Amino acid sequence: MLDFLSTAQQQLLATSAWELVAVLLAIAYLLLALRENSLCWYCAFASTAIFTALFWNVSLLMESALNVYYMVMAVYGWWQWRGRKEAVNKPDKKAIEISAWPLRNHLLAWGLIAGLTLVSGSLLVHTTAAALPYFDSFTTWASVLTTWMVTQKILENWLYWIVIDAVSIFLYVDRGLYLTSLLFFAYVIIVAFGFFAWRKRMAADKSEGLAALSR
Repeated sequence: MLDFLSTAQQQLLATSAWELVAVLLAIAYLLLALRENSLCWYCAFASTAIFTALFWNVSLLMESALNVYYMVMAVYGWWQWRGRKEAVNKPDKKAIEISAWPLRNHLLAWGLIAGLTLVSGSLLVHTTAAALPYFDSFTTWASVLTTWMVTQKILENWLYWIVIDAVSIFLYVDRGLYLTSLLFFAYVIIVAFGFFAWRKRMAADKSEGLAALSR
């Protein structure tokens, strides 16, 4: 444990200013998303733009490409949450409301993630020297789908992130990225709060809707 903390401290001291800014913006994104504040997408765009450049500079090309996707989804997420035409003439109405998926959707989602993980993981095994290719593939494909779920305000996206972030902690510890693993541990805690906050808000929205219908 002492070695872990010592290494994390050394990595913190070696962290570049841009990486620190990216991490702070990423945390701000989560906290704002928890409150359904569309400003979260500005933070997401800026953070992922920085990470795109950082990962490219250290030859983590797949991670860089994933962050380009995150940048695109930040724009799309902002449009979904705030910029949709349906909401322009209804400023008092949310562009999109929190909803929950039926079990069928989750089975399809995890089946798709599993299939893509097996295919890309196998390709990495046979064509590259990638470390932990199946775990790496899982976090990538699961992140792609779950990011889209956030843009649609699907409640369970927070539960998906708990699984993704937990696996990511294992990946980063295995690769000696202890500071990053601590960041993802913080993510797990934040997203857990996010799930309960969104679930409470969804219940309140339903209650308001039923009250409006009964008038």
